Amino acid sequence: MSVKMGVKKIQIGQLWRKNDTGDVYLVTRVYSEALSTIVVLRKSGAEDEALTRLRAENTPKGPGIPGYSPAQDEENY
Repeated sequence: MSVKMGVKKIQIGQLWRKNDTGDVYLVTRVYSEALSTIVVLRKSGAEDEALTRLRAENTPKGPGIPGYSPAQDEENY
């Protein structure tokens, strides 16, 4: 039995799946702002749509994006 772990670090180029729609988003930017880590996401295949900006959170499994889960296994990062 293997336990699925979260990612160790949110990085540019990672793919995250939106939990409620299943759409896949690409991390295009990660930066710090007033004691928070901000992640900028772009919907995969939709370059002309607006970017989504979210605050990353720390979870027991590692860093995460609220409402999203990694779209790939950790070893692919």
